[in-house]
Amino acid sequence: MRLFPATLALALAVAIAPASAPAQQRLPDIGSSAATVLGPAQQREYGQMLLAQLRHYDYVLDDPLVDAWLRGLGNRLAAASDQPEQSFTFFMLKDRSINAFATLGGYIGANAGLVLAAESEDEVAGVIAHEIAHVTQAHVLRGVERAQRDSVPILLAMLGAVAAASQSDSRSSGNAAMAAIVGAQGLMIQRQIDYTRSNESEADRLGMRTLARSGYDAGAMAQMFERMQAMSRTNQGGERERMPDYMSTHPVTTTRIGETRQLAQQYGNGQRNAFATAGLAGNNPLLPPGLRPGGLGGSTAGAQFGWARERLRALSADTPTQAITEYGHFARVAPLDDAQRYGLAVAQLEAGNGGEAARGFEALLETHPGDTWLLLGLAQAQARQGRHAAADASFEDLIRRMPRNRAVVLGYAETLVERRDAEAGRRAQDILRPLMAGAGQDPVFHRSFARASEIAGDPVRAGEAWAETAFLSGRAEQALMQLNTLRRRDDIDYYARARIDARIAAITPTVLELRRQGIRDPDLRK
Repeated sequence: MRLFPATLALALAVAIAPASAPAQQRLPDIGSSAATVLGPAQQREYGQMLLAQLRHYDYVLDDPLVDAWLRGLGNRLAAASDQPEQSFTFFMLKDRSINAFATLGGYIGANAGLVLAAESEDEVAGVIAHEIAHVTQAHVLRGVERAQRDSVPILLAMLGAVAAASQSDSRSSGNAAMAAIVGAQGLMIQRQIDYTRSNESEADRLGMRTLARSGYDAGAMAQMFERMQAMSRTNQGGERERMPDYMSTHPVTTTRIGETRQLAQQYGNGQRNAFATAGLAGNNPLLPPGLRPGGLGGSTAGAQFGWARERLRALSADTPTQAITEYGHFARVAPLDDAQRYGLAVAQLEAGNGGEAARGFEALLETHPGDTWLLLGLAQAQARQGRHAAADASFEDLIRRMPRNRAVVLGYAETLVERRDAEAGRRAQDILRPLMAGAGQDPVFHRSFARASEIAGDPVRAGEAWAETAFLSGRAEQALMQLNTLRRRDDIDYYARARIDARIAAITPTVLELRRQGIRDPDLRK
């Protein structure tokens, strides 16, 4: 599949900025025709397709606990942006290089490496706020408009990057994907660079305002930029961390850092407090007048950051054993802090060392009693040890208190289906059903429900869930084939047939668009 560098750069991530940009920029061009290029529904469709393809090539880190943390951070910022009505989807990639990007439909991806490089949640929020501004200011959409003038298929360019990266011999598939994107951006012609000259400064300025409104430290954006600049100068870290990829798409310069520091000082001189106490209620049409959301002003900011960062460290390592080794290196330099001890327990759990993991979680619960992340980890470790009665008691207690907590429900369902017992399968179905209404774009849920339904002896529901899993994982053709096969069964009732027909009708246009772009499922062609 051919890769179209210029369009890829515009469609997948925002364009390159020059070495310096003025602090104050002109207002967006109200007369721009960018909004007419793709409607909101089409933008979301392209964003969904990109995310599905990233999942298909195993670049996405789908972890319920990390997802909840990232979504909470992102939604807090989005609600404080200039367009709180804009919908966003935040997702994490496994790659440890430092990067983040925004694409069509409000889809914003962040690499695990970005979080590992940060020292606080505020620093991660600074980068995400910048990407949110690229979306709200239509920078990505305007880039697509320019690409469309060259008559280059947008979707083909987007998916072409993923397909090309999948052929890489890189030991990190996520790194290959980002390398494809960054390489394409490096080939952008000068007029595209000139066109986006003001975008980075505008995104910095509006992102800073969003940070202040949401109660994060506005100065954290400059701190993160300084950290990236230091990494590029000293070549810190391993091979994958030496040059932050984010600097290739968003060049960090001394001038830019100085400008962001000046803006942070402005918000620090009273503006931040005003935003934190009244900005969300006064400027956000989604909140009723006078409402002051809790947790602003730093009272709860970053409460889960340590757990999330170290969980990412454990899950993004090439193998659990390598993660354990990494924590061993840390321990030789200094005693592990609580967050690092949590990460080590997660790595032990992933490596199948249930006893070691359980001891780690139990020790942490002594100083962090009632912490959901730790209680969930302990229950999973008990199941890994084969202590099913203890694990069930722990999970059932969590389910009673948090019946709709995605991480708890999916964690319990996973331990149940591993037993391959019909009764356990039915129990897994029972606890999963309350989440079904909100799981339309959740392949982890559908995969879990498919396995539970199979074990429970419900092949029709299992077939529907497997088809949904395939569709959300970039296998639209396979999903359509599975649904067409399923509807020919003699044992499906009227309601099941209606559900299946509705999904066939919804998925068919996506399959036809992929075929029009020349993108076919390689496994089906075999």
